[in-house]
Amino acid sequence: MSNYIFGKNTVTAYLKSGQKPKNLYLFNKGNYQEIVALAKEQGIRVQFVDKFRLDKMADGVHQGVVIEIQDYKYHSLQEIIKGAKNNLIVLCDQLEDPHNLGAILRTCDACGVDGVVVGKHRSVGLTSTVAKVSTGAINTVKVAEATNMVKAIAELKEAGYWVVAAENAVDAVDYTEFNVDMPLVLVVGSEGKGISRLVKKECDILTTIPMQGSVNSLNVSVATGVLLFDIVRRRK
Repeated sequence: MSNYIFGKNTVTAYLKSGQKPKNLYLFNKGNYQEIVALAKEQGIRVQFVDKFRLDKMADGVHQGVVIEIQDYKYHSLQEIIKGAKNNLIVLCDQLEDPHNLGAILRTCDACGVDGVVVGKHRSVGLTSTVAKVSTGAINTVKVAEATNMVKAIAELKEAGYWVVAAENAVDAVDYTEFNVDMPLVLVVGSEGKGISRLVKKECDILTTIPMQGSVNSLNVSVATGVLLFDIVRRRK
């Protein structure tokens, strides 16, 4: 099955990552010198096509640039654990919005997160929209797909990780107060469903971001950014 990645920045980041797509399609009336040069360096076939054909391949704003790939690459959880440099992993439970996952991947890249775990069922996986929103981070952040989140957490705990859940709960500690000087897994949930009961039960720490206004929570990708950057800041 073919998948498509589109948009100038996303495609450029993909080509610079060293991965080789099946095909590269460019709008026949555009100017894409850098992308064409990268494609030629790697021996990638470039096809100039009309806008109608690009629109059929892309489900968003493609800017006249689309690449066709075989599959989005997932890693195993053990690959992420063994390759970890910063001992920081994000687990997305019941996350269904591709825009949120793409934004989270972008933040994870900026924070040096070792990997992201997503659910195989009832969750969004790697899609063209995720790739576009991530602006290339889909190629740099390792993503594992878990069929059972509780088992994934058990595997992470066995490897020495402490599991912190972002949750608005009475017993949740302020996000600036829990210990960050240990291997951490940050668990975030969907805006509608939050974190599932079974996953929450396996978490060691519940943490919350205090709100100062009338709303009671942040968008999940924004909250993830606040939490990750504070962890990075406090670890320095």
